[in-house]
Amino acid sequence: MTKGGSRNRSGPQADPKSGRSDSRGLKFTALPSEGFTGDVPDFDMPEATPRELEVWSELWATPQAAAWAAEPWRIRTVAMYCRWSVRSEGDVPAAFLGQVHRLGDQIGLTPAGLRENGWAIAADEVTEKRTEKTDAPEAKAAPARRLRAVNGGG
Repeated sequence: MTKGGSRNRSGPQADPKSGRSDSRGLKFTALPSEGFTGDVPDFDMPEATPRELEVWSELWATPQAAAWAAEPWRIRTVAMYCRWSVRSEGDVPAAFLGQVHRLGDQIGLTPAGLRENGWAIAADEVTEKRTEKTDAPEAKAAPARRLRAVNGGG
């Protein structure tokens, strides 16, 4: 049995904004916040159900799909996630849900999975600026006087 050493999820996750990460050269790959817009590959599993093909299309619209397209060896794992995910939509044993969660981590669909893969979803700065302009407070009218002096001392 091995002893010591680094293991997946052992200790705190690396923080891409820390000085230590900078000194080690840790940089996260930015994924497009608008999602993947390229061609969706064929489902890589036999006898696909209509629901699996629907989930497959949804998965390939996520930001993570841009990384999967750049690393085609992940496509089979994404297909397995898709199949297990659809199978776990009913009343299933907890082991099914564990598989879905584990595969989701491997392909970066969970926050922990994003960090493990070294990915970060890029901030959509254009939308942020647009909402800042629409959320800007309007000029306020002078507040109405709430307390008034009472004539006659009473």
